[in-house]
Amino acid sequence: MEGLRAGWNEKAFRQEAIAAIVLIPASLWLGQSWVEIALLAGSVVMVMIVELLNTGIETAIDRIGPEWHDLSKRAKDMGSAAVLLALLLCVGTWAAAIFQRISHG
Repeated sequence: MEGLRAGWNEKAFRQEAIAAIVLIPASLWLGQSWVEIALLAGSVVMVMIVELLNTGIETAIDRIGPEWHDLSKRAKDMGSAAVLLALLLCVGTWAAAIFQRISHG
């Protein structure tokens, strides 16, 4: 629970959590089977998980020291890339589900 409280102090995680409050219930409406609901809701939760891990990486790097180092930059960049990929997966999953729902009535 402390990790979730700490995550709430991060703007990006807070935005994703607020989006999850809307998107997870929406997955119950949009998904037509338990698998679709799980994929939609799971992709949202995945973004939050990756964001927390990225924040953990950034916090650990910042704890080591404030000076610039190539490996510190690389670690932070890779964490940010992981968040980007999770977001793309989430958007793609939701877009495909919405397209299916619209095209098949």
